[in-house]
Amino acid sequence: MTTAHRAVVVDDDDDIRDLLVHVLREAGLEVSTASDGASALATIREVQPDLVTLDLSLPDMDGTDVCKALREFSDAYVVMITGRDAEIDRLVGLEVGADDYMAKPFSPREVRARVSALLRRPRLGAVVVTPPVPEDDPASPSSPAPRGPVDVGGGLVLDAEHHVAVLDGQRVMLTPAEFDLLHALASKPGAAWERGDLVREVWRGEFIESDFLIDVHIGNVRRKLRRAGSDHSWIRTIDGSGYVFDVA
Repeated sequence: MTTAHRAVVVDDDDDIRDLLVHVLREAGLEVSTASDGASALATIREVQPDLVTLDLSLPDMDGTDVCKALREFSDAYVVMITGRDAEIDRLVGLEVGADDYMAKPFSPREVRARVSALLRRPRLGAVVVTPPVPEDDPASPSSPAPRGPVDVGGGLVLDAEHHVAVLDGQRVMLTPAEFDLLHALASKPGAAWERGDLVREVWRGEFIESDFLIDVHIGNVRRKLRRAGSDHSWIRTIDGSGYVFDVA
């Protein structure tokens, strides 16, 4: 990491905020802070960070509301910080636009690992649309791709250079993780991707509770494509262990 990366730490707990600031600065990020939702949104607008760590419980508004609001103007990676242990809280955080979550208490090592994994993810390149891969084709689902918007069929266009998905002329508002997963799947229509393959392709490394993260993000992509007016399934689950992108 370099100082080119900027982060905003949002937490009303002084000890947690100081720990996150210390770890992120040691990793080479420029760090700004906020202790409530309103100042967080103002700071994120001003700083335009690459990364936001966002406490789920803030004094003036819920962290999920902050996440939804910042997604209107920022594509920063968002790590939700929660002291709640219920799976539904993690699920809600991911559904409103977070890329990952950490449950308190967490260690500096965990923070470094998760942040490093997010910031290592490639953000440029584009989809190569190839014919569907036969079921007996042993080819790997991963391959390099040229840049530029690509029509993957059915009115869906993916522009990886600008991180934009458009369906029938209407932008589909995907989070960075959601777009990167859709982009990876669409790079090889018809190819079977195991969850571990998607983790390695998108996050460039192993990820804690990767099955949970992948499944939630894929579910979000499907729902947003349906909301945009698509009656095509696009992403098909295979044998409960992975996914296939189906050309429309």
